[in-house]
Amino acid sequence: MDWRILFTTFVAVFIAEFADKTQLVGMGMSAKTGRPWVVWCASVLAYSIVTAMSVLVGATLGKHIKPEFIRYCGALLFIMIGVLIFWRKI
Repeated sequence: MDWRILFTTFVAVFIAEFADKTQLVGMGMSAKTGRPWVVWCASVLAYSIVTAMSVLVGATLGKHIKPEFIRYCGALLFIMIGVLIFWRKI
């Protein structure tokens, strides 16, 4: 196992997801239902599936497209979404 990649990925995902809307949904569902363990299990399962899908797509794209291109496309989409939100189009 490459501990450097593991640690770097963990830190990047942790910082990116910290206080994200996902946590707000979890807090809201837990408060509403009063079943924190069920909400936690469902959240972990959902996030695991989404992460597995993104890793598989990234690995597949990485075989056919340069990683720099994928990074630039992701940045461009992020900027476009920000502009649309700013202009209240979405």
